[in-house]
Amino acid sequence: MKFSLFGGRRTLPAERRPLLAADERVLAWAPMDEDTVVATNLGLWWDEQRTGWHRIDKAVWDGEALVVTPAEVVAERAGYEVVADGTPVRLKLADPHHLPHQVRLRVTSSVQQPQHHELPGGGAWIFARRVPGVDGLSWTVRYDAGTDGEDPAVVAATDQLIAAARGDLGDL
Repeated sequence: MKFSLFGGRRTLPAERRPLLAADERVLAWAPMDEDTVVATNLGLWWDEQRTGWHRIDKAVWDGEALVVTPAEVVAERAGYEVVADGTPVRLKLADPHHLPHQVRLRVTSSVQQPQHHELPGGGAWIFARRVPGVDGLSWTVRYDAGTDGEDPAVVAATDQLIAAARGDLGDL
């Protein structure tokens, strides 16, 4: 590991660097046994794949591992996506350095205007996400457990809530 003279910033070794997009830059990284977890301005890399910040629902540092819960798109509707939690991934970091902080900062800052609403037979979280490299906001719905997201009354109510939320923000 190399440290710079100013600020103690670590330099990611070339052999551990993922194949970054032209406009992508490394913010923080941490080694694992055979892999490296890399946070960039566009997302989080592990297992040689990048997950965009808008596709990470939760990320928790437990003092030993970063537990990342990706969002899985379960439906695409006019003007928004419906997501559910994917399978959590446990990334045991050998030397976390600033990676957990960067992940928390990026995931948290990608979420805008989260609001919980009651719906017929349950409820849902409605929120906008900033998608790296894309202007404006992407609207997302996460139904509460037990809420039937396919029920026509639930879909109609969700459509109205999304329209109202977009109007409130001026459809950014």
